[in-house]
Amino acid sequence: MSACTVIDCTLRDGGYYNSWDFPAAVVDDYLKAMAAAGVKVVELGLRSLNNSGFKGASAYTTDHYIRSLEVPGSLSVAVMINAVELLASDLPMEEVLSRLFPESAATSPVELVRIACHVHEFEQSLPASAWLKERGFQVGFNLMQIADRNQQEIETLAAAAAEWPLDVLYFADSMGSMSPDQVAQVVGWLRSRWKGPLGIHTHDNMGFALQNTLRALDEGVTWLDATVTGMGRGPGNAKTEYLVIELSERCGQSTNIVPLMSIINRYFRPLQHECGWGTNAYYYLAGKYGIHPTYIQEMLGDSRYGEEDVLAVIEHLRIEGGKKFSSRTLNSARFFYQSPTQGNWAPAQVLAGREVLLLGTGPGVEKHRAAIEAYIRGYKPFVMALNTQAKIAPELIDARLACHPLRLLADCEQHATLPQPLITPAGMLPQEVRQALEGKELLDFGIEVRDGQFEFHEGFCVLPTALVIAYALAISASGGASRILLAGFDGYQADDPRNAEMNKLLALYRRSVGAVDILAITPSRYDVPAASVYGKLEVTP
Repeated sequence: MSACTVIDCTLRDGGYYNSWDFPAAVVDDYLKAMAAAGVKVVELGLRSLNNSGFKGASAYTTDHYIRSLEVPGSLSVAVMINAVELLASDLPMEEVLSRLFPESAATSPVELVRIACHVHEFEQSLPASAWLKERGFQVGFNLMQIADRNQQEIETLAAAAAEWPLDVLYFADSMGSMSPDQVAQVVGWLRSRWKGPLGIHTHDNMGFALQNTLRALDEGVTWLDATVTGMGRGPGNAKTEYLVIELSERCGQSTNIVPLMSIINRYFRPLQHECGWGTNAYYYLAGKYGIHPTYIQEMLGDSRYGEEDVLAVIEHLRIEGGKKFSSRTLNSARFFYQSPTQGNWAPAQVLAGREVLLLGTGPGVEKHRAAIEAYIRGYKPFVMALNTQAKIAPELIDARLACHPLRLLADCEQHATLPQPLITPAGMLPQEVRQALEGKELLDFGIEVRDGQFEFHEGFCVLPTALVIAYALAISASGGASRILLAGFDGYQADDPRNAEMNKLLALYRRSVGAVDILAITPSRYDVPAASVYGKLEVTP
């Protein structure tokens, strides 16, 4: 372990989950645990001038704050700044730096400053290293999203770094998409033009964070990042507790991780259960396809996204590209339908006075399939399946519904092969979707998304969200259906926030003028009247 430098950046990278607001007692125990485990450097947070919304002390990591901590003498203190803050300001870079670092290293408790930058920011940011070195700080640069760069590009970046007084050049597997062999290749390319120390920061999308870190060590990289339990944006990072164990075994040295395991059990593990960092199949796919992990993190934290929605977004971003996170892309329902609200199909043509059966995607459809199919054959409701639901005999489905922008983009090829007509805002769709659906029978019912509103019109609706269930309810109400039966709307576990979100949507619908009564006929955790598909279906009060 003496040959390499482990930087634990939990309080910086982990802050994306708790707004950098770590309790003082936890920080104190964390520092003691890091010293006991043999970690050399702790990156206590970001340093920033931006102050929008509440963030805790580790979002700014001022000298005053650091001095309030009891940092063991064996630990060096680092902070990180984002290059965009140096470059996007109206002020000269030197002025921004002087505000970020009002003290020189002679008096500041900070010893190491790291600058995180994208490739396009790198060369413009390098002069910051000279300013910081003149004031006595160690300086590191972290190159982000390097996995998709070719040899010439990486060697050019390394050559540029060699012209400036950096202490360490880091590269980050920002998408968690690299394999150990790719890590070795990048190290070789950097080493051809940069002769100073190299560092690596790995993400665990595909479960390779620790392997990639150790492979980099084998290739001569001596600065290694990790976080406690892997806490970090998206799927997280190499785990500090694993890394120090591996390093101590390689060096034949013992390490004391008892304090570290204690704070993990007391604080970090419960927080992980609450916030949900760590790799899973979604992050694995994001790493595989080079999709920014923040897309996954945002969707997993948003009750509006079910499992199928997350996979549909991933499929869309796989095709269209998602290396850079954009909340505009994720919330595309607000601008996807760019044409004026319109529609030339009136649901009343087929729904007036009829019972409507909506088929959701929950397991209740398949479990009670025989009874549902018997009901359809006996009572002839108008059957609408949401998206690509396919658990009921296709000849019993009258139409399908699709309106969520990213689901449409991901599913349009499948829709083109399904036999039922598709109810969708056809006239408002982008050209690429209309082309993919060419030859498909489309029933054009328009949509407008407006917060907190349900309106039902002859050829269009106004919805509070682009979720297909809202669209289905609006179509039924616009068409004057006698009532709506729900099958396969099972809901989620009792403490899942998506239940509350759906109940809020259903309550808003029921309060709207023209709403049609709803009855769940398979098990549902939602707040709707319920009856059994196996019994006589009378409307419950």
